[in-house]
Amino acid sequence: MPTLKDRLPPWLRLLRPHQWLKNAFVLVGLLFGHAWGQPDIVAKAFAAAAAFCLLSSAVYVFNDLIDREQDRLHPQKRHRPLASGAISVPFALGLMLACLAIALDIVFRFIARAEWVFLAYLAVNIAYTLRLKHVVILDVFMISAGFMLRLLAGTLALGIPPSQWLLLCGLMLTLFLGFAKRRAELNAMRTDEGAARAHRRVLEHYSPALLDQLITVAVACTVLSYSLYTVSSETVAMHGGHLWVTVPFVLYGMFRYLYLLHRRGGGGDAAEALLTDHHLLLAVGGWLLTTLALLANWL
Repeated sequence: MPTLKDRLPPWLRLLRPHQWLKNAFVLVGLLFGHAWGQPDIVAKAFAAAAAFCLLSSAVYVFNDLIDREQDRLHPQKRHRPLASGAISVPFALGLMLACLAIALDIVFRFIARAEWVFLAYLAVNIAYTLRLKHVVILDVFMISAGFMLRLLAGTLALGIPPSQWLLLCGLMLTLFLGFAKRRAELNAMRTDEGAARAHRRVLEHYSPALLDQLITVAVACTVLSYSLYTVSSETVAMHGGHLWVTVPFVLYGMFRYLYLLHRRGGGGDAAEALLTDHHLLLAVGGWLLTTLALLANWL
């Protein structure tokens, strides 16, 4: 049965709008910086998020243009608009340039601060697509770098000092998601090892045992760093001493994601998992609502 994503027109599927959920990382600074009562900062935060939506879509189009031959070997990615032939190369190029132009106009016209963060995101993703996605371990660190730049866009670009604890937690979480993505790709391609190598050469250097170890380390570090953040003296002074009650939501969400990865064939797309798994959605929603209530002193 086709999903809502499958019913979208090919040009919109090429932009992968469901992946825009990842740009919620841009709003973390607004939340933990207690800046939601300042309209100018709120406006800039949503402008930064919109810019990242367009930049990420431009990157997705660029990636699909480069990888369209390899994507035809993948059981799911062969249905992407460029790999399947539903979208022509000239049309995709025009769409990519339009997204890029609008995004940069938003950055330089409406945000006009820490522009290097947005340009660095483009540079990192171009390097990743052209070369670094083939370098074992470093490929996942490059994925993580894209998320870290989102966090910086939601802090430095808004004039909010970034919390070192949240940056550390964000690093560990995104490393977990990156290694889980590689594990899911191995799971999806295990029936055809040759196709796996042709689709993504870096998979030759990964094994299920290695990825399981890396995922275990990343999960432990994510939970530990977030837990320590909630009880640190800096956090207690700024947000009060009750943020630790959100830790169970983080634990449940991480464990649920591991279950989806190992037992349900998921884990390859964090945004899709969030949109389709009710348990994961409740964990994230519960964390967000509880955090908002605590930070706003509603509890």
